[in-house]
Amino acid sequence: MNVFRRIDKIQAGIEKWTIITAIFGMTIILLANVFARTLGNSLTFAEEVGQFFIIIVTFIGLSYCARRGRHLKMTAIVEFLPFKVRKILVLIITFTTSLLLFYLCYISLDYTITLYQLGRVTAALRFPVYLITLFIPIGFLFSGLQYLRECWLNYKYKDEMIDGTEDPDWKREEADETT
Repeated sequence: MNVFRRIDKIQAGIEKWTIITAIFGMTIILLANVFARTLGNSLTFAEEVGQFFIIIVTFIGLSYCARRGRHLKMTAIVEFLPFKVRKILVLIITFTTSLLLFYLCYISLDYTITLYQLGRVTAALRFPVYLITLFIPIGFLFSGLQYLRECWLNYKYKDEMIDGTEDPDWKREEADETT
């Protein structure tokens, strides 16, 4: 199980630093374009690069939100159900969501491969489009893994409701290490 924890920590680091870098880059590029416009010139590539960063933040952020349990949930009816029924629903929903995200990963990867084969490039920078769309299947893959992890944790801990937060065993081990 130690291998899965390491993989999860590596994935969490990749998500975090990718999102930080993309938001920072978007801020710099778009602010530079604002200043350039005040001088009478616009950076022709700024809008294109800003769109790239938005794609990256959106799809890698999808996984980050799933990891933190910050994704949208429709719990108004579910909260009134008995615990066992809620637990079964959570298992079904997280597993089905995981399968859907893996399928979307497959479709978006096929699309990215098609863009690669066609040799599509962006208008302003002449940058290969597939390198940007590659973040879409990566985001879906990471998100699918997070929902599968949440499904597994809910199956493993039958007496607790796990909603995308850390693995309870990890929290216990960290608490033991600090004492």
